[in-house]
Amino acid sequence: MTPGSSRETGTSARLDKTFSQADFDAFARLSGDDNPIHCDPGFAATTRFERTVAHGALLCAVLRRLVEEVYPGARQLSQDSQYPAPSPVNEALRFEVETVGTPDPENARRVTLALRVTRLCDGVVTCTGATEIEI
Repeated sequence: MTPGSSRETGTSARLDKTFSQADFDAFARLSGDDNPIHCDPGFAATTRFERTVAHGALLCAVLRRLVEEVYPGARQLSQDSQYPAPSPVNEALRFEVETVGTPDPENARRVTLALRVTRLCDGVVTCTGATEIEI
């Protein structure tokens, strides 16, 4: 990871993580989202994904952790996320956040960060987006 405390473009953090079925199940219990695509390997095997896949909110929680490493104590104002591909169980993922600018020159306390999750096995981006924070 490369955490920093500056608002400069390019300030970033990165984390590689692999989720198990037990992780998906624990998140389902905490969130109440027990959709079978996340929690039922038998069901998931019959879908185009062939395996259970991560909850989008789980991916965003890890990304939020990285934002906190770069900007400790920052308040999240907004987030926009898309999920162009699945993040399957037992698949190594790379989580990345990077400062891309200050959206309002009048308020330098607001910072925008790009968000990205990539499957390491094939380089496919599974989550992309941006978050605006106040530091």
